Amino acid sequence: MPTSPVVSGAAFAPRHFLWSVSDAVATITLNRPERKNPLTFESYAELTETFRSLTHARDVKAVVLTGAGENFCSGGDVHEIIGPLVEAKRSGRTDDILRFTEMTGGLVKAMRACPQPIIAAVDGICAGAGAILAMASDLRLGTARSKVAFLFTRVGLSGADMGACALLPRLIGHGRASELLYTGRFMTADEAERWGFYNRVVAAEALVADAQVLARELASGPSFAHGVTKACLHEEWAMSVDDAISHEAKAQAVCMLTNDFERAYEAFVARERPTFRGD
Repeated sequence: MPTSPVVSGAAFAPRHFLWSVSDAVATITLNRPERKNPLTFESYAELTETFRSLTHARDVKAVVLTGAGENFCSGGDVHEIIGPLVEAKRSGRTDDILRFTEMTGGLVKAMRACPQPIIAAVDGICAGAGAILAMASDLRLGTARSKVAFLFTRVGLSGADMGACALLPRLIGHGRASELLYTGRFMTADEAERWGFYNRVVAAEALVADAQVLARELASGPSFAHGVTKACLHEEWAMSVDDAISHEAKAQAVCMLTNDFERAYEAFVARERPTFRGD
């Protein structure tokens, strides 16, 4: 994994997932379909660095996150992650365990700090850490056969993993989130859409294409302003309404200083559609 920022998305060549860029949309595809795309220590680290680096990528304005082979992600690899963690517990290496949980949480932090909107295109199994990746995205498209589960209690762990207890109630409500995090049961596509986890459910064969269409729509918009929207959505969770209003006044004033704001006005006067450039 390169340590320098991803300043040219098309030139980026990750080792642990597929990557492509078209029309300012980057598509990340988890690519271990024979195992339902589980995560490893290495893929966690590479994904984290990628989302951090996207802050500097000028040719990427939206991201689609998906999985190969009709599944999204089955979570952490049982043999490559869970096995070594059990061995660390047996050996008394508690520092190694904490480093792992902090690293996985770092991926969510990187996704939330990444200024580009992230669209999760979820098919098939979306479980454990895979469900967290979908939850940490900004928008989610699912299919009728997709199934989402926060499986941590099934392996003797709490539902408090990678920010789930903070993020999931904000998506689907406290009671529903509590049920899923306590039981570890699978949420059907119908439930996920009704509860607000999915923005919409689409045909499986059109999933990635529909996600990319949505991503291109966002990428053609005012990307600087989209980044401000994402930041405010995240930062204002812990604010009072009055503080949020003051915070947004400052944020919107900054957006009014951009060239995109001026372009939109000039296009309106000319009765044309604005062409945004993200500055």
